[in-house]
Amino acid sequence: MNDPIRFVCQPVALAALVCCAWNAHAQDPLAQATADPGALSPVVVTGERSGGGVWRGAASIDVVDGESLRDGQAQINLSEGLAGVPGLVIRNRQNYAQDLQISVRGYGARATFGVRGVRLFVDGIPASAPDGSGQVANFPLGGADRIEVVRGPMAALYGASSGGALLLYTEEGQHPAQWRTGMVAGSDGLWRLSTQATGKTGAPKEPGWSYALDVSRFATDGARPQSAADRTNANLKLSRLHEGGRTVLVLNQHNSFALDPQGLSRAQLNANPTQTAFPATDFNTRKSVAQTQLGLAFEQVLGGGHKLELMGYGGQRQVVQYQSIPIGSQTGPDNLGSSGGVIDLDRDYWGWNARWRHEGDWQRGRLSLSAGFASDHQRDQRKGYQNFVGGTKGVQGDPRRDEVNRASTLDPYLQAEWRSKDLTLMGGVRQTRTKYESSDQYVVAGNGDDSGRKTFQATLPVVGVRWQLKPSVQAFASVGKGYEIPTLNEVAYRSGGASGFNTEINAARSTSAEMGLRGRAERFGWNATAFDIRTNDEIVVQNNTGGRTTFQNAGRTQRQGLELSGDWRHGPFSLVSALTWMQAEYLDAFKTCVSTGCPTVENPQVTVPAGNRIPGLPMQQAFVQAAWDTGWAGSRVIFETRHVGGVMVNDRNSDSAAGHTLFNLGVHFKQDRGDWTLREFIRVDNLTDRRHVGSVIVNDGNSRFFEPGLGRKLLVGLEAQRRF
Repeated sequence: MNDPIRFVCQPVALAALVCCAWNAHAQDPLAQATADPGALSPVVVTGERSGGGVWRGAASIDVVDGESLRDGQAQINLSEGLAGVPGLVIRNRQNYAQDLQISVRGYGARATFGVRGVRLFVDGIPASAPDGSGQVANFPLGGADRIEVVRGPMAALYGASSGGALLLYTEEGQHPAQWRTGMVAGSDGLWRLSTQATGKTGAPKEPGWSYALDVSRFATDGARPQSAADRTNANLKLSRLHEGGRTVLVLNQHNSFALDPQGLSRAQLNANPTQTAFPATDFNTRKSVAQTQLGLAFEQVLGGGHKLELMGYGGQRQVVQYQSIPIGSQTGPDNLGSSGGVIDLDRDYWGWNARWRHEGDWQRGRLSLSAGFASDHQRDQRKGYQNFVGGTKGVQGDPRRDEVNRASTLDPYLQAEWRSKDLTLMGGVRQTRTKYESSDQYVVAGNGDDSGRKTFQATLPVVGVRWQLKPSVQAFASVGKGYEIPTLNEVAYRSGGASGFNTEINAARSTSAEMGLRGRAERFGWNATAFDIRTNDEIVVQNNTGGRTTFQNAGRTQRQGLELSGDWRHGPFSLVSALTWMQAEYLDAFKTCVSTGCPTVENPQVTVPAGNRIPGLPMQQAFVQAAWDTGWAGSRVIFETRHVGGVMVNDRNSDSAAGHTLFNLGVHFKQDRGDWTLREFIRVDNLTDRRHVGSVIVNDGNSRFFEPGLGRKLLVGLEAQRRF
């Protein structure tokens, strides 16, 4: 590292954090650890998961089991069950046209839609494209076995743009077979129906195929005008054991439609946070998505502790989105390069990885080695149209964009881990190379050929250590290099907003370090981790006006923080919580635009001073959940407190969303009746009906930064499960 690692925490704040900290949903990493996922594990092994691997690992990994994700939840959004993971900011925008807002230790905060800077996997298949963009709307929460949240330097081993990683694994079919179905209904016309079926064909002693099916349908009228949405997800996993190995087939399908209420300005938020800005209704802003993907994995034991794993996948994604780009920004001699106000995207994507693994005893410990290649590809046929015909708005008009964008990767990687009872040594390296190509097929008078290409390449080494101070206390530390590339969407416009492939923007490079302690006892578990991240060439907005967002490289940034978590259980009572403190700021000043036509002499850039906070990131975040098993009718009472600190809305720090604290109350019931299990719940969120901003649209060019959070809402659910 160029600068020494240092952790700066005010003593009073640090003392308060230590006093308040308990664990997230992954209360006991050893108890939560499950069997090695084998062929469906992602490209990089993050530590042995059986035999205490998470507890003995040198990385920051939280495991949230599927029951915690589902119990008393709508099972619609990933944000429902991950509030207790420290270092993770995950917010429901209440806008299903834009997906969730997710960042890990500050990575991904700049995303105005979808997910950036955080890698996503479902059963080992990437839900992130090679360019680093991703979505979580297709995550099958109803059939999830667990989610692993990887933070810190080790996350870089998942490739470029891996400031963190979210890995969802679905259930495995077992004997006896199980079937469950559930429904949820709530405020604003929200409802969800789902069915899951798991089992194995054949007899228990001679099993055939293992199957796990999850199908769900959800819809809502939305809390604001122009915010209705519906979604259908289906996920099927088939697996079969053979001599010395396993074959797995995964099929996933996602269809959704959502109106887009967009954000509110400060004046609109203060006047009426339940309103929707006129441009959204005027242009009938909306988005539809259809996606289908197939994955096939194979593993084979070779003998002598060696194993071969192969995985391939492919899919197709279609997106049509109607935006509220003003007509004046699409017409006239000054806007010949406009892409219009309608996005029509057809994406084909595919990839594979091949890995050799070896595990055996060595030097009074256990040595694990893995090496392989991973390759991912995407081909985007992107078209753009005007969002008007004559005086009619919100309809597909004349074509304004037609191009083919390609992104491809080919990453070799190597990882080694040696562990004993008292010590773990872990190291890995991944060389990442991403190639972009853009072929412009819309060449007309006044709009020339904007084709281009660029290659990003880096080598990412990571090392870590874990040592046992005593049987109940572990210390760990790791350090590594990170690398974030701009997405294809972020290189779509050149400096000043001109159309064409932006070859000037570079990848952001970072050095990340963490150190921590974790402990466990019969009734108590805890974790404390401090981290420091230094980044060069941070990717930031240069201009965001007229429907175009142009990105540039700023100078250095720094993210320093402390994550504390723990859990306590005694008899029928339990208390779990997590608390994060993070300071994220620009270390160097840079210039940005705030008006159309910038930068020109008439509309110059303005300076973002050093010391400004990185927008979209709260300085504090806390979660506390207290539960009481009453012993009456299988009931459990749960009380939650969720606090989010204030958030800056743009790089200039010209405005902010105030911090807020929300209280939620739920009562769960469970009855076992032979082969049947019934579960019911009733939940009230935001008990005090607190007005608050749920999320912000970072650097919005129209200054409509604010996405209002929900007021007091009621949710009820029923689930029936049968074993055969």
